[in-house]
Amino acid sequence: MFRPLEVFIGLRYTRAKRRNHFISFISLVSILGIAVGVTALITVISVMNGFDKELKDRILGMVSHATIEGIGESVRDWPEALKVARADPHVLGAAPYVERQAMLQGARVSGAIIRGVDPALEASVSEVGTRMVEGRLDDLVPGRFGIVLGKELAMTLGVGVGDLVTVFAPEFSATPIGAIPRMKRFTVVGVFEAGMQEYDSGLAVVALQDAQTLYRLDGPTGIRLRLDDMFQAFPVGRQLSQQLGQFYRVTDWMQGHSNFFKAIAMEKKVMFLILSLIVAVAAFNLVSTLVMLVQDKQADIAILRTLGQSPASVMGTFMVQGVLVGTLGIALGVLFGVLLSLNLSAIVHWIERTFHVTFLSPDVYYISELPSDLHGSDVAWITLTAFLFCTFATLYPARRAAKTDPAAALRYE
Repeated sequence: MFRPLEVFIGLRYTRAKRRNHFISFISLVSILGIAVGVTALITVISVMNGFDKELKDRILGMVSHATIEGIGESVRDWPEALKVARADPHVLGAAPYVERQAMLQGARVSGAIIRGVDPALEASVSEVGTRMVEGRLDDLVPGRFGIVLGKELAMTLGVGVGDLVTVFAPEFSATPIGAIPRMKRFTVVGVFEAGMQEYDSGLAVVALQDAQTLYRLDGPTGIRLRLDDMFQAFPVGRQLSQQLGQFYRVTDWMQGHSNFFKAIAMEKKVMFLILSLIVAVAAFNLVSTLVMLVQDKQADIAILRTLGQSPASVMGTFMVQGVLVGTLGIALGVLFGVLLSLNLSAIVHWIERTFHVTFLSPDVYYISELPSDLHGSDVAWITLTAFLFCTFATLYPARRAAKTDPAAALRYE
């Protein structure tokens, strides 16, 4: 079978037993260094992806992809607005809501956000109903003034299911004895746990009509949307707001939580840069390996040159060998990195059981598992980056080999 001369000689040098075992040792170190660097890079990026996905799942479980909110007024003819929203092919679900601040009093006092929802429609835009740890979201019956509290909010107030909570609206009513805050007693019918401190300690859910009664509204304050593509939330929401005929404020899921995702994106970029430098250092070990190999093969290079091999061909020979060593390290790194990323949770659990340690205590961290989300695109970019590092590392030794003077190299042979 035809093979280029450079590939043939490069493969032969790779398979041949070297007289200098130190060169073999340096080659092994280079391979292992590249493999470890690639493994670490794939694993760390997968963990960062896992945290990003976990945060998105928890946040989007409690908020909608997009929100169309009336400015200073309620949404007029909201059933028609829901009909218009659902007619959009990108909209998977739409539901009205009321959202206002309030002070809650049980055994203790705490501030919270009151969210009025329609239990029958809420499941189409959020996962509050699936995050219930006590009671059900369907227990919010209009007119009965039931309330569902976040787990930490319920603990702060010192109440449980069946207890009464007084809700004080930040608005005042004029009475013969003066202005008094508007308030209403609600019965706790359920408790949810979202796994995010923002919601578990600061959100209370009531029936839509009860919220309108408490705040004396003639309709919902806005419409929440769930879309087929959450990254198109803002343009889709803006387009719908123009069709509804009022002035609306459109917000998407990222605007309220941009700090979380910007921080994760920044950490991911920084970790990629740092670990890429480690891979680069490991790849440039090939320089020392190939320099010593070129020195060891001076006589062979001289003979090849006298037989007519061009300097470019000699350069290609040693580049082939360096790339082969680098490719082997990359292949091992990708293999171990993918296996480690796919089985990271099981490995962490085994370490915790075996050595009786806890990496992410549930008492301290909301995310108590070490998540991992492997993306094929990340593996491809890491593989390409490592391959380029290895290729660049072969250029100097290969050029040095190409400049070998046959007469000087064979003088003492």
